[in-house]
Amino acid sequence: MAGKFEVYTDKAGETRFRLKAGNGQVILASEGYKKKASCMNGIESVRKNSQDEKRFERAETKNGKPRFNLRAGNGQVIGTSETYESTSARDNGIASVMKNAPDAKVDDQTLLAGGGPAG
Repeated sequence: MAGKFEVYTDKAGETRFRLKAGNGQVILASEGYKKKASCMNGIESVRKNSQDEKRFERAETKNGKPRFNLRAGNGQVIGTSETYESTSARDNGIASVMKNAPDAKVDDQTLLAGGGPAG
């Protein structure tokens, strides 16, 4: 099963996306956008920048757990990973974003009744 970008409205009324791998696991999540068009631009930026490994910033949480950010050419963070238990799991997450992002379909859940995420 192919990956997909889920577009949804958060509790604050902002539009966000999350990239899910084929197994349904969230591998990258965005910030909140005031405008849906900006969110869609963010998805296109992920598609493009995910193909350059130098755009992935390997980092750690305050308690030392590995995670990563995907940055655009201007240095802005366009997506953040979950927290991982090991650096090898984080590196697998980066590889999964690189593999899934270019061809991932967009699942726009803002069109559903209520505007929130489904399920």
